[in-house]
Amino acid sequence: MNSQADSVEGAQSFEENPTSSGRRLTQLDRLSVTELTGIGPARAKALGAMSIVSVLDLLMHYPRRYADRSHPTLINDAVVGEESMIEAKVTSIRSRPARNRRSIVDVEIADESGVLTVTFFNQPYRKDQLHEQDDVVVFGKVELFRSKLQMTNPIVDLVGDQTGAIIPIYPQSAKAGVSSRDLTRYVTEALSRAKVFADPLPEIVRKQLKLVNRSAAFLHIHRPESMNEVFPARRRLAFDELWRMQLVLVLRKRAQAREARGIAHRTVANDPSTDLVGAFTSRLSFALTGAQRRALDEITADLASELPMHRLLQGDVGSGKTIVALITLLYGVQGGHQGALMVPTEVLAGQHFGVAKRLLAGIMVPDSRCLTGEREVRIELLTSQTSTTRRSELHQGLRDGTVDVVVGTHALLTDEVRFHSLGIVVIDEQHRFGVDQRAILREKGSGTGNDRRDPDLLVMTATPIPRTAAMTVYGDLDYSELDELPPGRTPIRTRWVSEPSDEQRVWSRVREEVTKGAQVFVVCPRVRAQDDLDESDQSGLIYLDDRGDEQPKLFGLDETATPTRPARSAIEEAERLATTELVGLRVGLLHGQMPSNEKESVMVSFRDGFLDVLVATTVIEVGVDVPRATVMIIEDADRFGIAQLHQLRGRVGRGAGESVCYLLGYDVSEEAGKRLAAVAGTTNGFELAEIDLELRGEGTVLGARQKGRNDLRLASLRRDRELVLLARSVASQMIDADPTLANSHAILNELLLFIGEDEALYLERS
Repeated sequence: MNSQADSVEGAQSFEENPTSSGRRLTQLDRLSVTELTGIGPARAKALGAMSIVSVLDLLMHYPRRYADRSHPTLINDAVVGEESMIEAKVTSIRSRPARNRRSIVDVEIADESGVLTVTFFNQPYRKDQLHEQDDVVVFGKVELFRSKLQMTNPIVDLVGDQTGAIIPIYPQSAKAGVSSRDLTRYVTEALSRAKVFADPLPEIVRKQLKLVNRSAAFLHIHRPESMNEVFPARRRLAFDELWRMQLVLVLRKRAQAREARGIAHRTVANDPSTDLVGAFTSRLSFALTGAQRRALDEITADLASELPMHRLLQGDVGSGKTIVALITLLYGVQGGHQGALMVPTEVLAGQHFGVAKRLLAGIMVPDSRCLTGEREVRIELLTSQTSTTRRSELHQGLRDGTVDVVVGTHALLTDEVRFHSLGIVVIDEQHRFGVDQRAILREKGSGTGNDRRDPDLLVMTATPIPRTAAMTVYGDLDYSELDELPPGRTPIRTRWVSEPSDEQRVWSRVREEVTKGAQVFVVCPRVRAQDDLDESDQSGLIYLDDRGDEQPKLFGLDETATPTRPARSAIEEAERLATTELVGLRVGLLHGQMPSNEKESVMVSFRDGFLDVLVATTVIEVGVDVPRATVMIIEDADRFGIAQLHQLRGRVGRGAGESVCYLLGYDVSEEAGKRLAAVAGTTNGFELAEIDLELRGEGTVLGARQKGRNDLRLASLRRDRELVLLARSVASQMIDADPTLANSHAILNELLLFIGEDEALYLERS
């Protein structure tokens, strides 16, 4: 995989001696599955289709469940309406045609207690996969149909004549022709020939954490003699996954601390004339929340240090992150440095720029170049749409230091952007930017060579994720949390409209609110009806920003939903509403494919009250602040993820008026129903983050980290919160004792085997 891992003295076959402590995973990775009996080129190709190429791949292809023959569930003991796992023998197979050229395969299975009919819809291969007298395990919901027990489309595993009380059931592939029984045979041979596994975790640590050794873990996860052996094995292997991930994060964090030379900011002003933060906070019409004060205490402690700050600020919608960001930037300005605020979209950049200009108006900064010896803090906006002339002036102001704070999009990353003395960088909506983009901004710090100074970095996200997940995704950052809302906020009522007949009441409410002087958002998942993709992409992992570029996105649309009805589109819905339910009202349209000047014009019109209703796509998901907007209507709400629904809901409830969010979702799937019910049930983003993680799994937060081998095959950020904390603690202690793992070659080589190429190169450079 990489040079260091490949340089390990590794066995080319099982016959070569392992290390004195046992087989290392790096050695098993160098062993092809063709070393095992019965695996020739054709069989190896079939396994390769399942991403099983080496013996290590095989041993890390863990059972997904187990058939417990010591406590069998007999057919007649199965409870109707509940899921059961039943081991039985195939007694008959029948295939019959269905409508729409589809097929139905009926399989009858029986055990000593009774008979169960298993019906497969549109799975014609089952008639060739299964044969009379096959021993099978089926897992699914037991139903009663015409007084007979039945399962529909259950999971099926062939177990054959395997002996033992506990039979492992592996993820298999009918397409590749690899069954669970085949995998059992290969794994059994691999375990017997590997014998003992080297364990990089010191015995004293294993005892403290009550972890079994690696040999026992691999043996018992694959060949348990009782179910009591499975949990300790899974716990150890799950710990290893989290530990490796945390080691990389701690190494990265410590490397940053070693390599970087920061700025010790002046967080306490010498005199009132230079106390910009004091001047700013004294003019606020509200008091900071306790959470904001705690976060600022942590931030100012970082800023006062000569080590650059690398901090994550997590906060719910409306928790006041913008105020914290502005105060942070002002600390840099009052010490004679500059600040940069980078956001993912032009709409959000314009919003932040407008808020900053308004709140910082009249704040004076000393400047000997001015006749009066001072001037107003200068804030500028830089996006891809900034004119050439304006851009040239702005670049000059950044270079000579007359621009104090710049708000911008990806345009800040270009080579032409150079700062006189960049002191603080704030990145909003962090989950839409990668590590490399953070690094580009950091490298724009002041000075060269030994005099180079890295700016302090604050990254923010309004899409909360559970703390243990944050430790895994953003583990190279320190952590602050805004867990309370400012006083005076009126809670947003949320209603799930599940019947089409109730929709007219929603449009009637819109008319009532507009009559009172309020404004309304209507959000659609698509730009236009004929689009193949929703604006945020149905995969849930791609975000189309306002330039049309693809950016990583977490918590997006429902990737599992397959609704039969066409999604509503913003263009068509704006036209329809303006001539039907909302005729007579001033209806505007906003979506990401519009030219930037048109988008800005529409947003200004809506913000200034010249539009009553704004029909939009998710381009208004973050940062849009219109205090008079009191109604949010999300059409086809089942096509959105929990966090995105929560973000969209947060566009209302920003003024004194009572606000309501309507989720229009009819005839939705069970999973979509759970999401809509969750959003309707609470406005707490951190609670919703826990539910989202539970419903959608680790992939929603791990994102790009979930590549290659280290994709948390066994570990779960939901179930294994304790292990996340333990893994972090152990990783920190190990790096404290051996900062570069120079004396821990086995651990380092194992890390390089599992992590991605980019992180491997970074660690090698460090």
